[in-house]
Amino acid sequence: MDEDGQVGPRVLVVGVGGLGGTFAGWLSQLGPPLVSEVLGLARNPAVGAAVAEFGYRMRGVGEAVDAPGRVLQTLGPDDGLFDIILLCTQPPQVEAAAQEAAPWLAPDGVMVTIQNGLCEDRVARIVGPDRVLGCIVGFGATHPEPGVFERTSSGGLTLGRMDGQPDPRLDRLAALMEAVAPVTVTDNLVGARWSKLAINAAISTLGTLGADRLGPLMHIRVVRRLALEIMTETVRVARAQGIVLEKVSGTLDLEWLALSEEEQQQVASPSLLAKHTLLLAVGTRYRRLRSSMLYAIERGQEPAVDFLNGEIVTRGAALGVPTPVNRRAQELVHRVARREETPGVPLLRQFAGEFGFRWGPQS
Repeated sequence: MDEDGQVGPRVLVVGVGGLGGTFAGWLSQLGPPLVSEVLGLARNPAVGAAVAEFGYRMRGVGEAVDAPGRVLQTLGPDDGLFDIILLCTQPPQVEAAAQEAAPWLAPDGVMVTIQNGLCEDRVARIVGPDRVLGCIVGFGATHPEPGVFERTSSGGLTLGRMDGQPDPRLDRLAALMEAVAPVTVTDNLVGARWSKLAINAAISTLGTLGADRLGPLMHIRVVRRLALEIMTETVRVARAQGIVLEKVSGTLDLEWLALSEEEQQQVASPSLLAKHTLLLAVGTRYRRLRSSMLYAIERGQEPAVDFLNGEIVTRGAALGVPTPVNRRAQELVHRVARREETPGVPLLRQFAGEFGFRWGPQS
């Protein structure tokens, strides 16, 4: 109990991959009274065995820490209810994960969506909108082996509700999440989500098609142009929905980064140079970032492209906003997943050429 006599929440982390293991490990460090228990839930028995023997081994950016913990493969009737359930699966598994965990959610508990995309709406249809909070993650993480969770970049967390309403549970959740990364609570989660969607639809998808980390890819001019086109279409769909976009990490302004119709007809201009320079800086900061979709494809799993570019395409079609670059990106990722295309820079150059974005072989 804390000084007010309150027992800390029980936390369940569903999906103990790069992000899930990072959350579970750092929250486990808190211990009572801040949290009464933190459990992981992972299908892979090797993850549970590794954590049982060595703990959560947090590596990469920041302090290296080993934290004791426990990871289950399934939940049973004796596992009790949880006050906070963090959904840390990939987007294609989020609805199944929410369905599976719903019986273990306390009556006044919350499910927290960690995924990229717009997954809050999907989870809300399962447990109700008042039991869903969103968490936007500003750092990257991988799990190179069971029980090892490597943070690949720095960044904070943004928490909120999609309806923007105040919720005292947000402040309590924020106090816990500070153990993982710096936290911002927003009343415009939907605007922050769409800004992050624009970034992920470009970076994660192009990283998948290019089969490389972000740093090397952002040094290729045609790849940067594709990223700008994908983000521009996303911003136009968001505008059509009346969404006010938030700056990513407080600095990256998607409204400014989106191309004007004039810039889309240009090969070079001062404004284009400024936008390409910003993407180069992003590539330098997150140079080690490798697409989680690429990891999924390599493991024979379904890529999350329908939850990124696919969301933009679907919502754009409903609003009459053309999204041809996102549509083609979505198609190409599925072709890569079906082994009908080979990922790499040549595929990205082919993609760019289809839309007339052509520069020299080294650009």
